[in-house]
Amino acid sequence: MWDWFQDFIAYAKEIDIAQVEMWLQKYSALGPLPGILLPFGESFVPALPLFVFVVANAASYGLWFGFLYSWIGVCLGSFAVFWLARKFGGRFSMYIQKRLPGTQKFFNWIESKGFTPIFILLCFPFTPSVLINVAAGISTIPFRTFMIAVMAGKSVMIFLMAFLGHDWKGFVEQPWRLLLVAVALWLLWYGGKKLEGRYQHK
Repeated sequence: MWDWFQDFIAYAKEIDIAQVEMWLQKYSALGPLPGILLPFGESFVPALPLFVFVVANAASYGLWFGFLYSWIGVCLGSFAVFWLARKFGGRFSMYIQKRLPGTQKFFNWIESKGFTPIFILLCFPFTPSVLINVAAGISTIPFRTFMIAVMAGKSVMIFLMAFLGHDWKGFVEQPWRLLLVAVALWLLWYGGKKLEGRYQHK
C-alpha cells in the first residue's frame, strides 16, 4: 500500500502541462468539470502540481474561464478539507499538538486572528494550503469567515498563476504587461483588506 502511494506521488510530480491539456481535450465533452476537478483534487493531494493545472486550464478554456474554473475547484476543495477537519479533526489536533508542540502557536495565531492570516497566507502560490485548511477546520473560526478569506486569497493566487502562465512569452517581449499584473493584484489585495476591515469591525 505504501509503495503504491509513493509511486503515485512520484508520478504526480512528473505531470506536465502537455499531459493535462491532453486530458482536458480528451474529456472536453464534460465541459468545465475536468478543469474544476483537477484543482479540487490538489486540495487533498498537495503533491499534485496546482500551477500546471491552472496554466493548462487557462490554455484550454481561455484566461478568464480557466481562472474561474481553477478558482472554483480550489475553493471547493478547501471548503471540503475544512469541513472534514472540523468533523473529524478534534483528536487529530490533540495528537499533532502533542507530537509537535510548536504547532500550538500556529493554531493560536490562526484562531485569534481569523480572517487576516488565512487571507494573507493563501495569497502566496506555494503556501501549503492544506495545512491552513486543516488548522482552520480544527479551530473555532466560523465557516463564513474562512470561506470569504479563502475566496479572496485564492483569487489573488490563482489569477497570478493563470495570468503569468497563460502567455509568459508575452511578458518577456512586453515587460509593461507586468504593470497590469501588479495593478490587478493590488486591486484584489485591496478588496481583501476591505473585507478584512469589515469583519474586524463586526
